[in-house]
Amino acid sequence: MLRRILIGLCALCISELSIATPLIMESLGNGIYVHHGIHEDMTEGYKGDICNLSFIVGSKGIAVIDTGGNFKTGQSLHEAIRQVSNLPILYIINTHVHPDHIFGNAAFLKDNAIFVGHAKLPDAMERRRDGYMRLNKQWQGDDFKESEIVKPSLLVKDKLTLDLGDRAILLTAYPTAHTNTDLTVYDKKSSTLWTGDLLFVERTPSIDGDIKGWLAVINELKTNEAEYAIPGHSSSLKDANWKAQLNNEERYLWTLLNDIRNSIKKGEVMEKAMGTAAASERTYWQLFDIVNRRNVNNIYPLLEWE
Repeated sequence: MLRRILIGLCALCISELSIATPLIMESLGNGIYVHHGIHEDMTEGYKGDICNLSFIVGSKGIAVIDTGGNFKTGQSLHEAIRQVSNLPILYIINTHVHPDHIFGNAAFLKDNAIFVGHAKLPDAMERRRDGYMRLNKQWQGDDFKESEIVKPSLLVKDKLTLDLGDRAILLTAYPTAHTNTDLTVYDKKSSTLWTGDLLFVERTPSIDGDIKGWLAVINELKTNEAEYAIPGHSSSLKDANWKAQLNNEERYLWTLLNDIRNSIKKGEVMEKAMGTAAASERTYWQLFDIVNRRNVNNIYPLLEWE
């Protein structure tokens, strides 16, 4: 009898340990929920929770937009969804390839959801697999356990509409900009646009693609009819100021581009440009010194060949 009680208690303990603490979600109304990640760089001690994670509830089921930087964060997002609705999770949408947005995917495998992404996302995931796995294990330690890369099976080459029941969401793929795998999600019912990292607010824009391509995409986004926008990082934008935020991002990118071009014209070495390019933007952005130096390092060699 005592043995049965102990076994029962152990099973209860295991069951309780397996339940993740749900993420704190902000309800924006209209069946839209957003979790806001914190502003920190991906480096030693990074916890995998730095970007905005969202889900949309329709009458037939749920679409998740980005899943976080590790399995643990994905589990917590899953638990938060289940506190809101027991409808099936139909789609997991990754807005681009960066690890802070994709490594929670594995927490949704049990739902038999369809994973959705840019047509170039599977190849980008595979090319970065070894580096992403190695670095995130190093940075996150035990928090990265059970994390894995889950590739999309439904690919977006241009535009794709997904049906959640009483609402249709439109996915749009873009040429190389922030990355070569950028995707936006538009919900007409709420007039809300998920920009992924094509829009940065507060946090310094990070370039892992083509700065000139990104500037072109910004011009395209300015024509979008969405009233509200949810960026990949920072606070959700509940009013009509998201295009003003696009202007801020555009100003930073043009300043960076022009300063690097001038530095190259003067014959200055890249190391000097790392300390001077876009310096006038420093007070406007968080993590500026870390991210801006990285941006210069990424695009300076390319601009030398203009």
